[in-house]
Amino acid sequence: MEHVSFTHMEHGTAEDYALIDSQFKKHVSSHLPDYLMEILRSMAGPTFGYQIDRYRHSLQSATRALKNNESDEMIVAALLHDVGDPIAPANHSAVAAEILKPYVDDRIFWIIRHHGVFQGYYYFHHLGGDRDARDIFREHEWFDDCAYFCHEYDQNCFDPNYNEMPLEEFAPLVYDVFNRPSRFEGFELA
Repeated sequence: MEHVSFTHMEHGTAEDYALIDSQFKKHVSSHLPDYLMEILRSMAGPTFGYQIDRYRHSLQSATRALKNNESDEMIVAALLHDVGDPIAPANHSAVAAEILKPYVDDRIFWIIRHHGVFQGYYYFHHLGGDRDARDIFREHEWFDDCAYFCHEYDQNCFDPNYNEMPLEEFAPLVYDVFNRPSRFEGFELA
């Protein structure tokens, strides 16, 4: 297998970094969708007191988005909106949004990034918090879109009697979205 000439990055050449970039892009396009779907599958099992697990919750969210004729990007975002839960439960929205960011538009990124605080409208007050915490974003152009997402594709997706579609039916959309070129040229530095 071809590899770079350096052992310290400071000694790398343009050719070395072109090789890394090429290999990395090839790997991402062939493996990232599979990794993400495997993370979703790993969410099957524990319910944390809900009537269903987070895997079914994610499938219900995507199924509702699909049945509502949302864009491919929004359906995939609905499917993956809680994908950060297993590794970053305290900031799962930010993790999911950053995974999606290179492949979805700014509006969808913003919705997924903020859905955690918007979802709090339905339960924060039961835990001594402020259900209106989302109001700090009240003047944002996508406030209503995020509130809609949470109402239509999140808070109502804990139903053991809902007939969600299987993950395999979403696989072509996941592959399509994550095999598109990144919206960012090169590496995003911020």
